[in-house]
Amino acid sequence: MNREFKRILVVFAGVVFIVLGLIGLALPFLQGFLFLAVGFILLSISSPRFRAWAIVHTVRYPKTHAILEKIEKWVLGVIGPVDEDDTNSGSQK
Repeated sequence: MNREFKRILVVFAGVVFIVLGLIGLALPFLQGFLFLAVGFILLSISSPRFRAWAIVHTVRYPKTHAILEKIEKWVLGVIGPVDEDDTNSGSQK
């Protein structure tokens, strides 16, 4: 699959999950936090700028940061690389 097309699909899915998460924060039957988490993870995979933001804001919480890194690595293993930085994103400090 074309990387640019895959990146557009991942960004679109991330935005959809964030919108569902925002709606879910107001509706009691929709798990807003889970949708927000999935949306943020998808956006951090597809956008180097968002990935840098996520790293800066989760590095204070080592357990959360480790979980984020583990989930990103798993999702990249499932869908494959999305942008050029995926092959070099092992340790950014």
